[in-house]
Amino acid sequence: MSSTPWWIPGATRVQCIHGLTAEVLRGSPRFAQVHEQLSSMLDGRVLVAHNALFDFGFLATEFQRAGGILPVQRRLCTLAFARRLGLPTPDYKLGTLADYYGVPQQKAHDALDDTRVLANVLRALVADAARLGIAPPLLTCTPDTDSPAQTAWVTERRGPKQSCVYAYPGRWEPDGPLRQGMKAAFTGETRVQREELVARAEAAGLDVTSMVSGRTSVLVTNAPDCGTSKAIRAIQHATPTVDETRFVELLATTEPGMPREGQRTKVPPRRRIPRPAGRLVGRRVLVLGGTHDEAATSRTRIVELGGSAAVNLSASVTDLLLLAGGDTDRRVRKATELGLPVHGAELLEPTAPTAPESAPGRVEPSASEPTVLARGQVVDLPMEAESWTVRATWNQLGHAAVDLVAFLVDSAEKVAASGDFVFYNQPEAGGTRLSEEGPTEQSITISLDDLPEHCTRVVFAAAIDAPGVTFGDVGAIEVDVAPGLESGAVIRATLDAATVERTLLLAELYLRGETWRLRAVGQGYEFDLAALARQHGVEVE
Repeated sequence: MSSTPWWIPGATRVQCIHGLTAEVLRGSPRFAQVHEQLSSMLDGRVLVAHNALFDFGFLATEFQRAGGILPVQRRLCTLAFARRLGLPTPDYKLGTLADYYGVPQQKAHDALDDTRVLANVLRALVADAARLGIAPPLLTCTPDTDSPAQTAWVTERRGPKQSCVYAYPGRWEPDGPLRQGMKAAFTGETRVQREELVARAEAAGLDVTSMVSGRTSVLVTNAPDCGTSKAIRAIQHATPTVDETRFVELLATTEPGMPREGQRTKVPPRRRIPRPAGRLVGRRVLVLGGTHDEAATSRTRIVELGGSAAVNLSASVTDLLLLAGGDTDRRVRKATELGLPVHGAELLEPTAPTAPESAPGRVEPSASEPTVLARGQVVDLPMEAESWTVRATWNQLGHAAVDLVAFLVDSAEKVAASGDFVFYNQPEAGGTRLSEEGPTEQSITISLDDLPEHCTRVVFAAAIDAPGVTFGDVGAIEVDVAPGLESGAVIRATLDAATVERTLLLAELYLRGETWRLRAVGQGYEFDLAALARQHGVEVE
């Protein structure tokens, strides 16, 4: 099925990833010819997909172009589902989940095989959810509430950037050859998909970076004056530029570089949180019961002892901490069935015994543990990535709606215009995108290179709109930070407001020199989102 006669944009990438060629697509019907049949199949059904927002937006756009409306009112994202379960996997890619559940994958990215794999992964996710007592993140949706434009973002790579094994040889000299280890950046539109160009460059031994600095060897762009932040920085640093066609030609004659071990390179140290110490290192503790203040104090103490405080039961939870009244929570029975250790307040006492190494029958996580931040702590982003996702989750058993928002502010801590405010009525701004992943999960994905030039800081906040509801009712907000959509979290913070706040500053991402840093904030306010927006320079009527 095709919406164009035989071909689609980015054909080279499509051939490499999906095996679709002009010959394969020849004679296939256009979407308009089959949309009525597809509509009858989808009507009243739940749309299930891996990264379902993409598929939903794509289908909604095609139905609109064909003069119809996508008849889907609910969707289930298996990516969000696996993340909600907290599976012990290094990431949440479909192939990784297939390996974890023992589902054979015969031909990755083939439509039929991917559908078969997804169906079997879904069955396994549902079974794990039933075992853990977790509801799937089923989301009510309509084509009018999701922006189809979310499918059109440029992607450089999937997941975190791999380290270049060659030493940096300096800048590219115009009319000279490329050399392995040179730092290349891309900006603007290209004829070949960006992801494929990056893959070719890295396969040739270049170090593809996500920003332009004084050490960038070459900027690849078909329009040096396009006005993107990379293009502007290239002018400031007098970085050599080359167009796409010439760059591809140069890749074929890339000269060998020196292995990184053969040259000492002075690398500025990254700011890191000291390795946690304490008897709860490696433990993920769910606090149940107690007053709001008691639970918040307990979560703070858990982090002080080297652990991580959870807000929901999942496969990653290792222990339960019961405060007064916590034994009435229905999750206690499920945790007991799972064999999780259940503790009282003595777990947090200075003389308490060390928590057991592992709950009986538990599979130890294979994913590396994220850096856990306490309120006010700062850490450098630990790697380069094409995009970063900041995800907020809260109590799945609650009924209050929470909205995740972001402000793209300048050095004066104000937005330059109302377009720098990302929220439910304006889910996209320069380099940022808001996504609703489930009833209690929202995320904002940031492409650092596409942020407005005036933006020096991105402030993330949560707000409650329902009258009479405060964060004392909602409880803690868990913030995870990951390199891209499908990667596991590398930074985590669990933040509590007091009992009367209706808005809560969660975190801020800011540039220090040439390094992006993340600070866990956890500052609450009694006023509403409109007042918080005004505080950051947004004009609110």
